[in-house]
Amino acid sequence: MTPSHCFSSSSSSSIRRIGGGAEAFPIHNTHSFFYKQISSHIYKRYDKTLQLKSQPPKSPLLPTTLRLRCLRPLLPLASLSSFAEPEGEEQEVSIHKKEEDVKSDDLPGMAQAFHISSKTATAIIICIAIAALSFPLFMKSMGQGMGVKNKILSYTTLLFGFYMAWNIGANDVANAMGTSVGSGALSLRQAVLTAAVLEFSGALLMGTHVTSTMQKGILVANVFQGKDSLLFTGLLSSLAAAGTWLQVASYYGWPVSTTHCIVGAMVGFGLAYGGFGAVFWSSLARVTASWVISPFMGAAVSFLVYKGIRRFVYSAPNPGQAAAAAAPVAVFVGVSAISFAAFPLSKIVPVAVAQALACGTVGAVLVSRVIHKQLGHLLLKSNSSQLEANEDASQNKSIGLLSDVAGPKGTQLEIVYGVFGYMQVLSACFMSFAHGGNDVSNAIGPLAAALSILHGGASGAEIVIPIDVLAWGGFGIVAGLMIWGYRVIATIGKKITELTPTRGFAAEFAAASVVLFASKLGLPISATHTLVGAVMGVGFARGLNSVRAETVKEIVTSWAITIPVGALLAVFYTWILKRLLSGLL
Repeated sequence: MTPSHCFSSSSSSSIRRIGGGAEAFPIHNTHSFFYKQISSHIYKRYDKTLQLKSQPPKSPLLPTTLRLRCLRPLLPLASLSSFAEPEGEEQEVSIHKKEEDVKSDDLPGMAQAFHISSKTATAIIICIAIAALSFPLFMKSMGQGMGVKNKILSYTTLLFGFYMAWNIGANDVANAMGTSVGSGALSLRQAVLTAAVLEFSGALLMGTHVTSTMQKGILVANVFQGKDSLLFTGLLSSLAAAGTWLQVASYYGWPVSTTHCIVGAMVGFGLAYGGFGAVFWSSLARVTASWVISPFMGAAVSFLVYKGIRRFVYSAPNPGQAAAAAAPVAVFVGVSAISFAAFPLSKIVPVAVAQALACGTVGAVLVSRVIHKQLGHLLLKSNSSQLEANEDASQNKSIGLLSDVAGPKGTQLEIVYGVFGYMQVLSACFMSFAHGGNDVSNAIGPLAAALSILHGGASGAEIVIPIDVLAWGGFGIVAGLMIWGYRVIATIGKKITELTPTRGFAAEFAAASVVLFASKLGLPISATHTLVGAVMGVGFARGLNSVRAETVKEIVTSWAITIPVGALLAVFYTWILKRLLSGLL
């Protein structure tokens, strides 16, 4: 969104309320050039003011990657209005946008996304490509003492697995980091670097070491007994088909489910080469049901969480103190739940619960210390109404027309956003680590099964995944995240609805909670669909007009065609690979 979007170009005028009072002023239709100049001038002055007054002191407690910005500089007026939330009531600005305005924020290239030169971006991509082509040659999974044909097939299989993992990183990692970037809690570069470390660590340390040959129980194994060559070709085709559709979706910024991609691809292969009896239709029905269950559950829970934040934090006598007190409790609950659901803890339930509670305690203590270390000066200031009044008066002089941005609780709201920013970053880190450990199996499962067939293993139920294959999948996820991850992050964080730290935390907390309880209850759920629904729920809590219908329509359409497209691509790729690999199999 650019500064010119802050003023309506339509014939109608928009009204902005100031400080929650009755006073309002109309924004009339005037020449766009004039408003561009005025808004540009306002941004420069406002940015300087925020840099002088809102920047927290540096602390050695946190690395640079996790330092947060209390407020986002250079925000458009429509976004700044959402920061003025005195007495728990958000002040909305009604701006009539044309459809092309919503899409005017074109997806930038990698160089622009990370603020690096095009030469540096090209060098990074070339280095990743060279590593992807050369690393498999030194992996034990290439097989010792095998013939040349099997080595070629093993090398090809590892490249197919890397391609799938690359696309998982490009699309699915937005589940963890998209809301943090959209709310301004982390910059895009900080989010990508943090996620890269945590995703790889999660894939390597917490990755599933045992997987099913028939991924997610979609295909009936008995149908392919004695047809190892056909099954091998089908597994490669499934990786290629799912990766292709994920790449298309990532290009357009559509967040789709990687599990649905793999399921669709394997269903297509099973139907074409094994008949209707080769597919577990009940499993497919459960996956299809998640299209409806996931987003609705995510939206409902995030709606309630955000309403609760507005009720018990914004409406409190001292919102800053209320947020600081609630943060450790919320982090304790969230981290404990995520740890219990996502990490491979002890199989003894009481021990697993104790381990999860220990993780939650560590997270709560860490957040409490960080909040009081980084925001302690603001917490002290919030107790003095005179200091806050002086600050507001000084800020009003500096920013003129934008005096309603902070409202009568500028310091209080700054504390609230700072507190929820830290909470959001911590929850995003846990989600990113858990994602690396769980979703790497979408790429590594079919890859490990194909390698097992090449190494003489039967198409049985369980296959042990070597550590080098787990690391290979983690590297692919990180590579995709660095090169293309910003595209879907932009959709999750910015193109569905405007996010602030409180809204982002509500969406992330709701999505994690829904995925946790649905998994424990055995309900079909999609983490991607749940998060998108949660972001929409936060938007609905602010009003129906706060959700961009065009973006939601594109996302839902991409969900609906994921399984059919994956199935068709798998059939097509199987037909091609059977001919290309006929001399090697």
